Amino acid sequence: MSKAEYFVGTNIFLRFLTADVPDQAQAVDLLLVKVEEGKVTLRTSVLTIAEIVWTLESYYELQHNEVCDRIIGILNTPGLEVENSELIAQAMALYVDENIDFIDAYNGLWMRKRGLSGAITFDTKHFRRIPGISAFTPGEVG
Repeated sequence: MSKAEYFVGTNIFLRFLTADVPDQAQAVDLLLVKVEEGKVTLRTSVLTIAEIVWTLESYYELQHNEVCDRIIGILNTPGLEVENSELIAQAMALYVDENIDFIDAYNGLWMRKRGLSGAITFDTKHFRRIPGISAFTPGEVG
């Protein structure tokens, strides 16, 4: 018999991380027991992680290092497969160490992985903090 696999959305992670809705947090705890027992496998996407980061920053007003700790905890959850988890972990390091928005850090590392070294953006300051990436405004290109 094959193990059931499910996508996990942002609100599941947020209930677990914040416990601000106790009944839902408890339900997530029970789900994680099933994962630990090997009954189910959970999967999530980079977009889910990005939404978690944004929500923890904007709504819960957590500092970068607090957000990073929670995201690394998610990435290290047994039985949970996170799309591009290595790239996410690297982006979290830039997010904390260089004070770069998570999305910019992820995109810069995504670029590097694909051999791209130049970004066109109006928000050049974050991209310029990523080693190996040059950032240009549209008027500087060509």
